[in-house]
Amino acid sequence: MSPSLVTMSYIAASSLFILSLSGLSHQETARRGNYYGMAGMALAIFATIVSDAVTSYSILIVALLSGGLIGTRAALKVEMTQMPELVAIMHSLVGMAAVLVGYANFFDHSSSLVGIEKTIHEVEIYIGILIGAITFSGSVIAFGKLRGRISGRPVLLPGRHGINLALLVAVIFLGYEFVLASQAGAGEWPLALMTLIALIFGIHMVMAIGGADMPIVVSMLNSYSGWAAAATGFMLSNDLLIVTGALVGSSGAILSYIMCRAMNRNFLSVISGGFGSSGGGGAAEIKGDIVSIQVNEVVPMLRDAQNIMIIPGYGMAVAQAQHAVYELAKQLLKQNKTIRFAIHPVAGRMPGHMNVLLAEAKVAYDIVYEMDEVNEDFPNVDVTIVIGANDIVNPSALDDPNSPIAGMPVLQCWKGHNTIVLKRSMATGYAGIGNPLFVHENTRMLFGDANDSLQSVLKELQAS
Repeated sequence: MSPSLVTMSYIAASSLFILSLSGLSHQETARRGNYYGMAGMALAIFATIVSDAVTSYSILIVALLSGGLIGTRAALKVEMTQMPELVAIMHSLVGMAAVLVGYANFFDHSSSLVGIEKTIHEVEIYIGILIGAITFSGSVIAFGKLRGRISGRPVLLPGRHGINLALLVAVIFLGYEFVLASQAGAGEWPLALMTLIALIFGIHMVMAIGGADMPIVVSMLNSYSGWAAAATGFMLSNDLLIVTGALVGSSGAILSYIMCRAMNRNFLSVISGGFGSSGGGGAAEIKGDIVSIQVNEVVPMLRDAQNIMIIPGYGMAVAQAQHAVYELAKQLLKQNKTIRFAIHPVAGRMPGHMNVLLAEAKVAYDIVYEMDEVNEDFPNVDVTIVIGANDIVNPSALDDPNSPIAGMPVLQCWKGHNTIVLKRSMATGYAGIGNPLFVHENTRMLFGDANDSLQSVLKELQAS
């Protein structure tokens, strides 16, 4: 294929990616947005395969088959509850690709660039490896936290902000040394040392973040992976990679900013890994008695209620209870009750996790609301059903300045008339702290598997 046709294909693919992002911004058009993205990627891969830049088709075919098999297996095997960690580990692969491409470019001495053009190219390599290494190590740690292999509690080193500043100064100094050394055909040691520092910074950055803020971390790492891809595009002089990386990087940054505002976090603290640890000490001890409730006691409460709010959390995803939730909501709607779903910005473990689950269960979009749209309505709510949520309904965020989630906006369901919390046990949430909601005078605990509990409630509700 001629270079002009490849360029046209890249422009068409870029346009499809833009349409994809536009479609993904609304639930009603998300499916169409996915189709645009798939078409754009297929066109980009095809144009690359038939371009004059490809000289080793055997290696390319092996890479395509390997990647295709891994992607297909992941799509078939990974459950919705595992999507956050899948996204995190995929981000790490983008970062590692940027590092490997950067080193391949550095050791490729066939380039004829000289003077300022060579200097610019070396800076591109340095920045690409820097962003890629941070993305890789940070994403691996995020994967470990989301997977439960690493504790969700923040690991705060003494003087961590000073450490971050020292690492930044070292990276800038090594960048200067690298550019000077590369002019003489050297530069291996400052590049290798910078890579090591970047890997350490990525680990330190994410380890300092508490579990309750991990959805913002996923969004932030998504942005980092986009910039790593853009840097790879500059290194390879590939316009499509530059555009695609910029789209992913900027959209991820915008999403991180929006989520930070919703979570009352500072955006600059996010990108430096200093958020999620604002609490000055341990969370206050939770005192009070738990009042449990049985299924046959839940049904009369729902029958007598007119205004019902449902708050889904990660526990709903673990129990795969979204379909039971849909059937229960449908039954209550048939009884002319007002049913609304309240979604916290960081419910689940990645942005939009609960929205995707509810959409999968065919819950109507017009009864799904964001936190800011319904938080003031709780005093008028007769019954609130909390399904596997913990940190996002924790009053400590507002009442306890020592709490690790202090200052985080939460769904204030305790202001309603009655709250029913579905949980397997009294285990703490992802932030690792207790929840005073569970001992509130208006709260009743329905213990057990959320799916089984909801199915039982639905059965008795239909029979009554």
